[in-house]
Amino acid sequence: MIFKRYEWQLLLRIFILFALLCGAAFAITTQHYIYAAALAPFVIYVVVSIMQQYGKIQQEVQEFAEAAQYRDFSRHYAVQSAPTNVQVLRKGFNEINTTFKTINRERETQYHYLQKILELVGTGILSYEPATGDIGWVNESFKNLLNIPYLKNIQALEKRNADIYNEIIQVKSGGSRVVTLVKEQQQVKLLLMASLLKSEDKVYKLVAFQNVSDAMDESESNAWSKLLNVMTHEIMNSVAPISSLADTLKNRLKRPDIANSAVGPDLEDLELGIDTIKRRSEGLLKFTESYRSLNKITKLELQKVSVYDLFENLNTLMLPTLEKKNIELDIILRDLSLSIDVDINLLEQVLINLLVNAIEAVKDRPEPIITLSAEVQQNKTLLKVTDNGLGMSAELMEKIFIPFFSTRKTGSGIGLSLCKQIMLMHKGNIQVQSTEGVGTVFTLQFN
Repeated sequence: MIFKRYEWQLLLRIFILFALLCGAAFAITTQHYIYAAALAPFVIYVVVSIMQQYGKIQQEVQEFAEAAQYRDFSRHYAVQSAPTNVQVLRKGFNEINTTFKTINRERETQYHYLQKILELVGTGILSYEPATGDIGWVNESFKNLLNIPYLKNIQALEKRNADIYNEIIQVKSGGSRVVTLVKEQQQVKLLLMASLLKSEDKVYKLVAFQNVSDAMDESESNAWSKLLNVMTHEIMNSVAPISSLADTLKNRLKRPDIANSAVGPDLEDLELGIDTIKRRSEGLLKFTESYRSLNKITKLELQKVSVYDLFENLNTLMLPTLEKKNIELDIILRDLSLSIDVDINLLEQVLINLLVNAIEAVKDRPEPIITLSAEVQQNKTLLKVTDNGLGMSAELMEKIFIPFFSTRKTGSGIGLSLCKQIMLMHKGNIQVQSTEGVGTVFTLQFN
């Protein structure tokens, strides 16, 4: 209705202007100049009136354009008090402002929603400008992963962790690589992925850090399990006939007709060689048989176990050995009611293996101490075996869970491999922290 009234007003002014011009033209052609001069002020008034209306509209549009340029959509334009010719404009401006405010509110809500999601995920995320190194955004997971409370420029990361900084700089968009991070004396494997994104006139490099230690540990365990299946099968199939044949040859050499013959004394070396073959074959068979235990565990018998009772049983079991070697065992358990759902037999085997290793590590120390403790951190139950032994190097820590690997001459390399498999079956993990000359901590983590 407003638009129609404004349209009629504009048409009326145009009609009046046309009539005045026609009258003036007629007066001039009939040489009534005085009448033409009398009509001139009215013509000027109508023209000025139309130009003022056009100027007002132009001013309103210009003011709105300036507000839009500075993204100021908070202004409300009064419609009822405005001249009739600009009421329709102001009404349209208000509708545009309302639409933009709704869009901005939705975008802000989505932005905060996305930020909350990125803060909750366990993947560390970092974005920065490759040209300047300025940080665009970084989530809490990344800060916690690298123990960095604040990061303004990517170059500041070089002083804190040069290896991670170089990996970030070198990884290409769309590429990925696995890097190793030492955090609190523990090795954490991270999958680093990168991509480029453009926002207005700036280019950002988005880098994500995902902890893949557990996944890689499980894959590695499955690979070793398959390898051990093949190796034990092939070794036993090959060695068993050799041992049997050696036993048969030895029995034949003991037959009276051969032992009492002229060549009997010359067969002593041959018999000794056959004994050696038989003994080593049996040793190899026994050694191979021990690795079958890695694959015998197929099902857990879970039950709720009191950690207090578990530690008491271990203390009773290991006490004679500890007293014999003058090793002190400290048990730390703040929550006596703490319990976990585990296969008690398998878990005891894991802890016994760790205690035996700890005894071996501290036996030559002047004041040997082993600590058995339990605590809950971030809804996860942690059982720890700590010793003040000689500790291990970073290179050695990478190998201790590999089957066949042992630092002791009499070791089979089966203990820690078995411990790791048992923990993976419990949907948990085993971690090691060690400092040479200070000691070692093995942590069993149950989710």
